[in-house]
Amino acid sequence: MFSGTPSPRSSLLLALLFSPMLLADDLFLDGEALPQILTATRLKQSPAEVPGSMTVIDSELINASGARDISELLRLVPGMMVGNISGNQAVVNYHGTNATEARRMQVLIDGRSVYRAGLATVDWSDIPVAMEDIERIEVFRGPNTVSYGANALMAVVNIITRNPADSHGTRLKITRGQRGINDFYASQGTGWNGGDLRLSLSGQEDDGFDSDRTGADYRDSRRLNRFSLAVSQTLSDNQSVDWQLNAKDGTNQRPYTYRPVFSGITAAGNNSDVIAKDYAGSVRWNLDINPDHSLYVQGSAQHWDRQQTWRACDAEVSFSPQLTELWQLNPNYTEQLARNITRYTGPGAAPGTPTEMALANQVLNQWRNGASRTLCGDIDQSARESRYDLELQDTLSLSDSLRLVSGLNYRYDRADSETYFNGTLDDTTWRAFGQLEWRASEHWLLQGGAMFENTQLIGSSLTPRFAVNYLINPRHSLRAVYSEAIRSPDMFENNVNWSYQVTNLRPSAYGQSSARYFVKTRGPGDLDQEHMRSRELGYNGFFPEWGLALDVKLFYDEITGMISEPLRNNQYIASNANDSRFRGTETQLDWRLSAADRLRLTYAYVDAEASNPLDQQFTARNSGSAGWLRDWGQGWNSALFYYGDNALNGYRFERVDTRIAKRIPLGKAQLQLAGVLQQRLDNEPTTFVDNNYDERRVMYFSAELEF
Repeated sequence: MFSGTPSPRSSLLLALLFSPMLLADDLFLDGEALPQILTATRLKQSPAEVPGSMTVIDSELINASGARDISELLRLVPGMMVGNISGNQAVVNYHGTNATEARRMQVLIDGRSVYRAGLATVDWSDIPVAMEDIERIEVFRGPNTVSYGANALMAVVNIITRNPADSHGTRLKITRGQRGINDFYASQGTGWNGGDLRLSLSGQEDDGFDSDRTGADYRDSRRLNRFSLAVSQTLSDNQSVDWQLNAKDGTNQRPYTYRPVFSGITAAGNNSDVIAKDYAGSVRWNLDINPDHSLYVQGSAQHWDRQQTWRACDAEVSFSPQLTELWQLNPNYTEQLARNITRYTGPGAAPGTPTEMALANQVLNQWRNGASRTLCGDIDQSARESRYDLELQDTLSLSDSLRLVSGLNYRYDRADSETYFNGTLDDTTWRAFGQLEWRASEHWLLQGGAMFENTQLIGSSLTPRFAVNYLINPRHSLRAVYSEAIRSPDMFENNVNWSYQVTNLRPSAYGQSSARYFVKTRGPGDLDQEHMRSRELGYNGFFPEWGLALDVKLFYDEITGMISEPLRNNQYIASNANDSRFRGTETQLDWRLSAADRLRLTYAYVDAEASNPLDQQFTARNSGSAGWLRDWGQGWNSALFYYGDNALNGYRFERVDTRIAKRIPLGKAQLQLAGVLQQRLDNEPTTFVDNNYDERRVMYFSAELEF
């Protein structure tokens, strides 16, 4: 489906060919309401006024897609790379970089970040929000540190849930299908004088991928349950309070992946499953001082609990104090000795310093005297992370042509893990931000903003953004944007203190039932922030007579000081020695051909270069999607979607999804029956070689009752 290399300028030229007929100034008198977007600058703006590229996945698209996961919805975003580490570990990055570590994109639920500061990840399968509770997803495609801080390096995904006032009544839904799919959703919404409430319970189950590279069963199923409570209360004519509580509990299977360092070990564990528990709460006070001035104060608390205890086996010498000391002196020398220990039992230690050779010969003597025997013990790789966030935002119209949004933010992060941090590590972040919008004339809109951020572990930074939008009319604009962004090293990258205390050893190691494994990894502690410079030219237009919305983007992005090393306990040496460059074009088209038909197309061409090959793995040069939504009348509707990329981590991905649904009135209630068929068009693993399905298609069905 993807071939050739298009000219990045061709898409923009196509857009401009549409627009000369629309230059008349009298079109500025058109009073038709335009859609409003909030995520880009924290100011409500029409698509033509946004200083960058936006994709909005609305509720119609969410329902029509039949997607069971938020990550799957993001395949509708041009330039978004979506894959899987395993069946219950989705990985999402904008434009790419490392295939296993999605560390450069901010993800929000109603403005609350779900990016884990401790272990540098977003757990897409564990986000405590049901698909049925989502109103829309706004995606800012580009750096937005100016509005959302250090982790908004490449994109921002803001998941916006339904207003409780729009959720009255009862909804019950079940989904069943192949591959162990077994989902449910139940919600109750009600209202009272000045207030509204929505309570929802939901769950998901599936079996993940079928087999690994050897054809063996792949252990990656998931089971989860979610709770959500959202309340909105009007306090007076100009004040309101919104608050939410969310919880998630579940199990994510993980295969046993430990490979013994020493030869002759045949015993092994059978899993490294994770019990995942998430809790979150937020409250927001809104005050409208007057029609031109408003503010809010929002506080939130979150807790991530990942309980992971698994049993592993290796030789007794793994717990040798002398081997541990040798590792601290020279990890390369120690690894060579450990992996080839039988080669040295006769001739003795390999050449090295006198201290290294003396320690190595002591280890060899231990091996000869019986420390080669197999030991098995329990490893606790659990991690607990907490975040407390407080934000004040003020929005002010200084005049008819000048608007300002500004604010302050305080965040406290804490990570607790005996394995990763040898205890507890915390960090404090202060932010001050501002965005100014100046309508210089009917046609010219100038925007500028900056974020100052100071973190206890890293230091301070200042990131700016400048944008010029030329409004051909309120529905059509050209834009030029320059922005800078940063990503602060997370706690793991910079301050990891990784070692394994193995308990319940059988038999005991050197007379102890609990001992520390010889490999230890320390973070450098002095990493700098990653820096990004982004340039963008674009066109955004809406043709009401055709029902056609079009956005085209040309981009050139550079990231310097990149931290590219994989997160593993094996001579992990993080540095800022890497850089990447991305250039290309993106196009999205949303066309309502009639009252019954909607056509949606996206395409991205991304040319990536990186000093570290790991940072090119997750970039598909050509990717895109196509969708056709049709209302057939009499309660019948259908949707057909195509998703594709030419090479994600070296593997092509192409899939066609078909959904057919029938809505049946039952008095005051409504029943909707739907079926989804997903058909892979390629015959390759999904992102990684172990992610394989026995069948290239899957079907699942749902029944939803509303009353």
